[in-house]
Amino acid sequence: MGTDHPKKMNVLMILEILKLYSDAEHRLSQQQLAELIHQSYQVKVDRHALKRNLLNLINFGYDIEYTETVRRKKNGEDEFLYSNWYINHEITDAELHMLIDSMLFSKYIPFGQNIELVKKLKGLSSKYFRSKRKLPVGRLENQHKQLLLTIEVLNEAIAKGDKVTFQFIEYEVDNKHHVVLGKDGAPRIYKVSPYEIVVTNGRYYLICAHDKGDSLYNYRLDYVCAIERVEDEKIRPLNEISGYKYGLDLSKYMEEHIYMYGGKSVRVKFRADLRANRNIIGHIMDWFGTNVQFSEISEDAVTATVTVNEMAMFYWALQYGTSVEIVAPVSLRERLREAANAISEKYNRKL
Repeated sequence: MGTDHPKKMNVLMILEILKLYSDAEHRLSQQQLAELIHQSYQVKVDRHALKRNLLNLINFGYDIEYTETVRRKKNGEDEFLYSNWYINHEITDAELHMLIDSMLFSKYIPFGQNIELVKKLKGLSSKYFRSKRKLPVGRLENQHKQLLLTIEVLNEAIAKGDKVTFQFIEYEVDNKHHVVLGKDGAPRIYKVSPYEIVVTNGRYYLICAHDKGDSLYNYRLDYVCAIERVEDEKIRPLNEISGYKYGLDLSKYMEEHIYMYGGKSVRVKFRADLRANRNIIGHIMDWFGTNVQFSEISEDAVTATVTVNEMAMFYWALQYGTSVEIVAPVSLRERLREAANAISEKYNRKL
């Protein structure tokens, strides 16, 4: 860059050096700052200009820390010395660790995009954090690469209140995905009113409604392809759908749809066996959150009542079959009895 650069650029170079080379554990003297600026930009900044620009950054609102000491000069006057400069990054290392780990172990972000996102996250930190976090190798690439595009289209459609159309895929025994076909043998086109995008169980889902019907539906976004916004068709008002007269309470909806099955929710009562699983209360709270009422509490068992999607509750009860017993509704209890008998027959049969 040389030494004939505009002096107004000094403050930008100082800021970049602070972001890259400083944090609470790596503080810089003004001399070190000047040397790093020279190494990085081939620019010499004198001590007075450096201090002036650092203080300007603080006055402008940047969270920059330093140590101030007073030294008595030979003439008896006090001189203020500034050292140990560093910037408090907008996001902490601990927060970055959590965000990066969520990216690295994500099931729903394609591998190439995953790595790019992690690199961008690491760019928010100092070089010391960057050197500690290595990108993983050997992870299989996600076969479906439309996810981020799908989310982008959906975000725009939701913001503008437009419907969307898309195709849907399903996996078959050849380990490849195939587009769902309609009765005419052509790819089936889904047209829906999109309301919310959520992440649960490591997957992205769209909460939406069809033009007809009286319930909301959930579609896995990594199975969505060929999505388009329908600019001339506005979404179906939520208050037209039974149970959503006052809109969508997302927290309540997620508690009721633990496996993101579509359809209506029902009131379910079940008995939890504390002898079979001392941690079952914790599991119940993990899954249903505040959407659970406990009653008939004893040392050995407790009754829980929740409002939940019936299909989701069917599979949840199978998952915790040795620890819980469905009491009501009777129809769900009967379905589980038939499923348990079928499972028993399979495992009693000799191979």
